[in-house]
This record gives sequence, structure tokens and C-alpha cells, in this order.
Amino acid sequence: MKKVIGILILLSTYCFAQFTFKGKILHIENNKPVVGAVVFFTEIKKGIATDTNGFFSFKDLQNGEYTLKIMYVGHKPLIQKVRIDKNMYAEFQIENLPESTDEVVITATMKEMNKLESAIPVEIYNPAFFKKNPSPNLFEALSMVNGVQPQLNCNVCNTGDIHINGMEGPYTMLLIDGMPIVSSLSTVYGLMGIPNSMIKRIEVIKGPGATLYGSEAVGGIINIITKDPVQTAKLALDITTGTYLDYNIDVAGKIKKGIATGLVGVNYYNFSKKWDKNNDGFTDVTLQNRISVFNKWNFERKNNRVATIGARLVYEDRWGGQTNWTPAFRGTDSIYGESIYTKRLELIGVYQLPIDVQKLTLQYSYNVHNQNSYYGTSPYFATQHVAFAQLLWDKKIGLRNDFLIGLPFRYTFYDDNTVGTQTDLGINKPQNTFLPGLFLQDEYKLNEKFTILGGARYDYNNYHGNIFSGRLALKFAPNKKNTFRISTGNGFRVVNLFTEDHAALTGARQVVIVNKLNPETSWNINANYSRFIYHKFGYVGIDASVFYTRFGNKIVGDFLTDPNKIIYDNIKGYAISQGITANLDFSFTNGLKIILGVTYMDVYQIENQLKIPQIHAPNFSGTYQISYSFEKIKLSIDYTGRVYGPMYLPVVPNDFRPEQSPWFDLANIQLTKKLPYQIEIYGGLKNIWNFMPQNPILRPFDPFDKNISVNNPNGYTFDPNYNYAPLQTIRGFLGVRWKID
Repeated sequence: MKKVIGILILLSTYCFAQFTFKGKILHIENNKPVVGAVVFFTEIKKGIATDTNGFFSFKDLQNGEYTLKIMYVGHKPLIQKVRIDKNMYAEFQIENLPESTDEVVITATMKEMNKLESAIPVEIYNPAFFKKNPSPNLFEALSMVNGVQPQLNCNVCNTGDIHINGMEGPYTMLLIDGMPIVSSLSTVYGLMGIPNSMIKRIEVIKGPGATLYGSEAVGGIINIITKDPVQTAKLALDITTGTYLDYNIDVAGKIKKGIATGLVGVNYYNFSKKWDKNNDGFTDVTLQNRISVFNKWNFERKNNRVATIGARLVYEDRWGGQTNWTPAFRGTDSIYGESIYTKRLELIGVYQLPIDVQKLTLQYSYNVHNQNSYYGTSPYFATQHVAFAQLLWDKKIGLRNDFLIGLPFRYTFYDDNTVGTQTDLGINKPQNTFLPGLFLQDEYKLNEKFTILGGARYDYNNYHGNIFSGRLALKFAPNKKNTFRISTGNGFRVVNLFTEDHAALTGARQVVIVNKLNPETSWNINANYSRFIYHKFGYVGIDASVFYTRFGNKIVGDFLTDPNKIIYDNIKGYAISQGITANLDFSFTNGLKIILGVTYMDVYQIENQLKIPQIHAPNFSGTYQISYSFEKIKLSIDYTGRVYGPMYLPVVPNDFRPEQSPWFDLANIQLTKKLPYQIEIYGGLKNIWNFMPQNPILRPFDPFDKNISVNNPNGYTFDPNYNYAPLQTIRGFLGVRWKID
């Protein structure tokens, strides 16, 4: 009996004993300690953050099996069963997400660095972010980014551009791997042909970046970083279809040939069903048939020197118009249609020279864009070639100075069939623009807390002459949780006057430039604060900015003063974009994640002492993502959307339609189920509140203005430009993804 009692006492002591569990969290890439990671025991709902050396400690734990969950921003959550029956010590390694949102960035300084170290605020978005609301192209996907607004400008052909902080598309510079691939003519439809399969991440800078990137980087920069073939999956497949009977196929695979590793991606998108849910006789959505092929190669070289080359080919056939239009009516005046054939080729490469002067790199790109289009009876045929080369020297001097010197050169050829590229004698004269330059940047670290970055750039344009720009930035990080940034700089835009505006011309107008045109310019100041708050239930990320940008020398075309002329001149005034933007990122150990973005801005133009609000620039806009993962059943739910405040719209004189849009919310919901063998099935609803804009086309019953004098007291003419939201009702979608590593 005494033995039995003794055994029971020992068992009870063992069962109710309390133990200490200590450990350390390390980065799997470099074995360095992870500061601020959240370590959480699910059963007891107790969590703690690691200290400055990556250590954590739990006390008074009873004997038993526990579920340990480790979370850190930009890293894969680590979930592991732990048996505690004594005082224990363990080390754990966590790895980056495939495309982490807080790791390496390059757009701010043209150098790879951790986002937290950058003196210029950069926002990073990876494919996982966009998968919460899948879209068939990058143009639509960017609507999820706070402060970035994809804007459709025509309800017939669905032309569009990207606004940053309220400024129109021409003020946003679009880069692929840091090079000006999408520009001028190609911005109208170019973004819609970029497949998601080629994107590693997207970096966004709000504010001028002309010091490094030159012309067009006036309002902001969107840099599309393509995937590294070495790090991609052997095969990735993504197929989506929807209740509007459109479908999107994305296929990407990896090829290994000796020292070369290649990524091949094919995207096919088809939207061939005519929809007219507002019963105005016009297609609600432009019909599209598009294929894009992307191929990128990475070559292994000595000393890890970089050598990549890539190419992309795009063909698209799109049209919109009256629902009974067919290609037989292309260019005629009986049934209205807008038909656009686009052919596009891009080449892009990077080669690090085998010269022992630290890092000397050559970047180069070339693209040709051909457009064959009819807008009703108006033909518009245009070709653009852009060749770009840039030599970069990355030179470190001592321990504190990090220099970057660049020699860029850009050549643009542009020709179309309008009077825009003709002489006064009617002789065709294509534009040839040469833009050589030189820039210098120095990043100086005073100490671990203070960093100063300065830069200057000189360009010579064969039309505009000498152009100068510069910037200055300061970063102060008193600790690893708080970062303050302030930056100022200017940008410029060398304007290509003769682009899509000429689609409406008959060829009879004379182009007049009344004065020597100066490049459009901007000056910007931006103050940014970011902070990570770690707690036992997860973490909170805060990123907020106050911005002010003044634009000068805006170039506008006057079509009204003389019906036989287009008169171009710099306006006698200026434009302002100012406001505040904030992003909040909540992540909890229970699987809940919330991302909120809010932008309040005031964008306007002052001319002749009159304040003119910028159209398509709502004072308030917001984005949201609410996600929850049910880990046991491998199911996740995403509720995403964007809220728009009232925005001014392009109304006509005596317009019966409101000059401002109403408040509206475009919301979406999605379910994703993970299956074995890395298969995912996803589906959901878009525009769940079924919002549709009213009266998007003026006089759709008379698109050729043949009966303009009949029952038309206000003198209205056909106008398809009153746009503020997609013309698509609530709709469902279903897709499947499959990946082989």
C-alpha cells in the first residue's frame, strides 16, 4: 500500500509540476536572431515577443503537449507541437515568405536593401496580396493599393491610366525591373497586358523620383519586379472564369539549360460575351482577346555577377460599341464601334561587367508598340519605339558613404497618322527624342540611427534643352520599432504631345505651339512615420505619410479657341496635390488579418486665379482586406474592397448628370480551399453590393451625331467619358491554382 501511495504521489508531482521553456528565434537565411517575433502557445492563449537577442521565456508551464506558433512580419508562420516534461531550451528558424513585403527593395535608391533601411518610403506588394481579390491584369489589381487609383477614361474602349495621390496617369512612371518599358503610347492599354505570373513584387513610391528615373517620374513610380527564374516553381498554373463568361489562363514554368535558368510564362485572356445590363445599346465591358508570352533567363557567372535577359510579346484585339457591331462595320458610320489591335514587343536585360571596380552594371531595354485602331470613323494608327541603356556604378567609400553614379540614355521614336506628326506643309515628320543624362546619389550614414540621402540629375532633351532635378531625404530610426522619414525633391516630364488625343481628329487641324514649351515640373515634400507594435496576440504595423506636391508648366491642348487648330502652351498657373495617407496592418495569432488604407487629399489647379478641382480625384478613398484562416480545414476567407468618396467628373455644358459621383463601395468576397499536392480552389463574388454608375454615355442612341438638331435643346453630342466605376454588376468567379516546386 505504501508503494502504491508513493507512486501516486510521484505521478501527481510529475503531472502538476511547473516547468520553464526558453528558446531563441533565428533567421534561416543567415542564422541571425529575430527581434520582435511573436511566440504563442495556443492551448493557454499566452504569447510573448522575442527580445533584442531573439530570446523568449515561458514560466510555470505544466506537463503536456502544446502547439507553438511563431509569427514575424514577412515570414512564414511556424507551427510546431512541443512536448514539455522538464525545463527546456530550443532554437527555431523561420524563413521568408516567397515574396516578402518587408525584405529587399530597389526602387528607392536603385540598390538592394531592406525596406526598413531605406531613406525613401517605399510600399511593397506581392502576389499573395493581390490573390485576395484575383484580377486578370495588373491594371485592375492595383485598385487594392491605397492611394493608387486605376481610372477608366472611356466607357466604350475602356482606356485607362493609373493615378497616384490624385494626379493623372501621365504623371505616373511605370517601370519593369527599373526600366521605362511602359510609357507614352503604351500606357493606355499596356498595363492590361502584364500577366500576374511574371510578377515577383510591386514597389510603389508616391512622389517625384526624377533624380534616378528621369522624365515622367513626376507624381510617383510603380516598379514591377519580375520573378527570378532560379527561385520560381517548376510549374505554376492559375485558371479563372466568371459569370460574365470571361476566362483567364496563367501558366509559368522553369527551364534549366547548363548555366542558364529560364522562366517561361503564358497568359491568355478572353472576354467575348456582349453585356448591356444598363440597356443603353452599348457594351458595358470592352470585349477582349489577348495573349502575352514572357521569357526570362538568368545566367550563372563567377563571383555571383548578375546577367539576365528577358522578352515579352503581347497581342490584343479589343472592341466596344453598339451591341450589334461586327468587324465588318470597322471605320464606318452606320453602327458605332471602337476597335483596337495592339502588337507589342519588349526586351529587357541586366549585365554586371567583369571589371573589378566594385559593382558596374549595364541595364538595357527596348520596346516597340504598334496600334491599329478606329474610334468610330476616326482612324488612329501609331507606332512607338523606345530604346534605353544605363550604366550604373555602385561605389562604397569608407564605412559611411555609399555612392551611385548613373549614365542613362533614352531614345523615343513616335509616329502616327494624324496632323500631330506632320509639318505645316502636310509632310509626315515622326518625332525622334534623344534624352542622355547623368545622375549622382550619395547615401551617408551618420550612425545607426541617422541616414542622409542626396541626389542630383542632369538631362539634355533635343526639344527642351537642359533639365535639372534633385532630392534630399533624411531617415531617423531611434529603435527597431519606430522610423521617421522626410524627403523632398523635384520631378519633370518631357511631354509627348501627340498620343491618344488625336484619335478624335479628322486630319484638318493645324498644330500650333504658341511659345517654346518648357517641361512640366513638380516639387514635393513627404513626411513618413512607420512603426511595428508587437503583442502576445500578434502585431500591428503602422505606416502614415503627409504629402504636398506643386506642379508647374502643365501643358494643355486648346481644342476650342479655333476649330481649325490645336493650340499647345504651358498654363499660366500651377496645380497642387496635398493630403495624408495611412496604412494599418493587423495580424493575429488566431488567423485573423486586417489591412486598412485611408487617403484624404485635395487636388486642384489654379489658373487665372480660379481654383479648378481635379477630375477623378476623390477627397477620400479607402481600401480594406479582412482575412481569416481556418488552419485545421485549410480554408481561408477574404473580404476586400475599396470605398470612394465623391469625385468631380467630366461633364459637358448644361449636363443633366451630377458633376460629382456619389459615395460608393466596391466590395468582394472570396473563399480559398487548400488541397493536397499544392492545389488551391478559390471562388467568390465581386461587387457584392451591385453598384453601377448611371448614364455613363451621353446620347448613346446617336453616336455619330447625325440627328444632333432633333429634340436636343442643350446641344448635347455623343460623349462616352463620364466614368467613375466599372460597368459590371455583381458577378461570381471560380478558379484553381496548382504549383509544383
